Amino acid sequence: MRGQIDIESHWSTIQIMRTRILTALPVYNEVTHVAGVLHELRQHVDDILVVDDGSTDGTSAVLQHFPAVSVIQHKPNLGYGAALSTAFDYALQHKFEVLVTMDCDGQHQPQYVREIASMLDLTAACPIDMVSGSRYLKNFESDTAAPEDRRQINARITGCLHEQLGLSITDAFCGFKAYRVSALAKLDITDRGYAMPLQLWVQAADLGWNIREFPVPRIYLDETRSFGGSLDDASVRLAHYRAVLNTELERRGMVQRFTSDCGAAATR
Repeated sequence: MRGQIDIESHWSTIQIMRTRILTALPVYNEVTHVAGVLHELRQHVDDILVVDDGSTDGTSAVLQHFPAVSVIQHKPNLGYGAALSTAFDYALQHKFEVLVTMDCDGQHQPQYVREIASMLDLTAACPIDMVSGSRYLKNFESDTAAPEDRRQINARITGCLHEQLGLSITDAFCGFKAYRVSALAKLDITDRGYAMPLQLWVQAADLGWNIREFPVPRIYLDETRSFGGSLDDASVRLAHYRAVLNTELERRGMVQRFTSDCGAAATR
């Protein structure tokens, strides 16, 4: 019926407008993208934190042109996981209710921030603790092909998480996420690098978090982006991820070590 209001959708919109949302971006040497991402993001959200993780390419100078954006600088570079941990601490200290994290390399689209945040209904009897973006949950016209080594590693690690933890997810490494901030207080993240999400998944499962996935476009603007040092070798990177995952599972006293082919059958 024309003019009819979707009461559930309308109420959800009102609730998310009243919720204190922080959008945080871990940034390292993103001088090419940071200004454009922040300009667009400012059209959708009010509170933004950039964790400048020791940038040396002029990113820090660009950030000075955004006085409304909060900036925390790491000197020297500490790593992707360390930058996210800083964002977690900031959200808790400043008493935000929802934290949305997104990368600053053009992969994640700011127009989805409020939509992914709105899935965290904090008034529900069993609120969602984390909404995790997935580049493999749905096909978008704007999708680009993932670099083959990244796709295969993601598929195998995602398969491991399903086998070992029973997590029915499709993308282990998407950085576009929304968190119920109060849930972050129970995390004990120690990995400072790109394997940090594996600690996060293990701890989320151990804590019994209520988790949902949210489809986001698969966009790769720089297929040659470096992970740093030996991690640019796909076999080394996969072995490192497995080692971090095993260590965290043992630390939490959850399950036995993986077999060497854990996740090999994954096709996502």
